[in-house]
Amino acid sequence: MAVSLWTRIAEAIAALAKGEGLTAVFDRLSAPPERTVAFTIAVIALGAKIAKADGLVTRNEVMAFREVFQIPEDEESHAARVYDLARQDVAGFEEYASKIKRLFRDDIAPLTDVLQGLFHIAVADGDYHDGEDAFLAKVAVLWGLPERDFLRIRAQFVPEAEQDPWDVLGVAHDASPDEVRAAWSALVRDTHPDRMMARGVPVEALKLAEQRLIAVNRAWERISDRAAP
Repeated sequence: MAVSLWTRIAEAIAALAKGEGLTAVFDRLSAPPERTVAFTIAVIALGAKIAKADGLVTRNEVMAFREVFQIPEDEESHAARVYDLARQDVAGFEEYASKIKRLFRDDIAPLTDVLQGLFHIAVADGDYHDGEDAFLAKVAVLWGLPERDFLRIRAQFVPEAEQDPWDVLGVAHDASPDEVRAAWSALVRDTHPDRMMARGVPVEALKLAEQRLIAVNRAWERISDRAAP
């Protein structure tokens, strides 16, 4: 019988609790299929910390974490332990962010996936606070993500952010129709579950794709409507 994702994550967190360094644990998780474990730990650790970035962990933010990860009933105890351990960890988020960057190196796509999960958690309580924005902006810088990518993701998730459809697709306002279509197609392809799993996103977290697809398709429709004669 295959060991579940949450059991493998619990084992990794237990190694940290016993004093094994974060670097050593992540080094063991640097290759597929263990990247799914690393991805999940990354979202758990940073998600637990961003939930406190506004000074308060709300029930909605905890529920948002459970929405990102579809947790089977018989695995809930593992998931709860992992989240609680990460929330109590005194290590700063910069340390976790730096280790995650080392894990994925120059592969921006999985880092973008993690950032989207963090945005989902940040906006779950109905407000997007300055502390959360500073937290996520700092993480993006530590990961070397272009500012345009950060603004694009923020536009997808934050209701009060300027919902500029060109920003959502990551194209310039003077981009040609062919360029806009190409950007939209690329984002849709990158959000396909097979591609996301190949990047290390576990099947339990594929709900991340839903909100992204909604925003991307809405942006495409808005630009197309404006271009229509």
